[in-house]
Amino acid sequence: MARVKGGLNAKKKHNRILKMAKGYRGARSKQYRIAKQSVMRALANSYAGRKERKRQFRQLWIARINAAARINGLSYSKFMYGLKQAGVDLNRKVLSDMAINDAEGFAKLAELAKSKIA
Repeated sequence: MARVKGGLNAKKKHNRILKMAKGYRGARSKQYRIAKQSVMRALANSYAGRKERKRQFRQLWIARINAAARINGLSYSKFMYGLKQAGVDLNRKVLSDMAINDAEGFAKLAELAKSKIA
């Protein structure tokens, strides 16, 4: 029986990795073995980065809400507690947007939160 050579499949696999490593500097984009390591690390970091981005946005929203709440005489935690007591169900993304673009509306929410705490 004739021997089957795996050259075509290996070439396809190598080219797939080298294509992903396009734009890397030096051997990282030219040599398969080094490119494979770089691509594996890059894919792992990109996965972790997608998770990290969600954390960073939540952190940003909280910082914005806190700044706006303090302008209205409340801390972040008291503001959020007051909203919860009032039954206002707005997420942090919306509250952050309100803090920037709709100061009057945010001030009304702050007053509502104050009244529910006291």
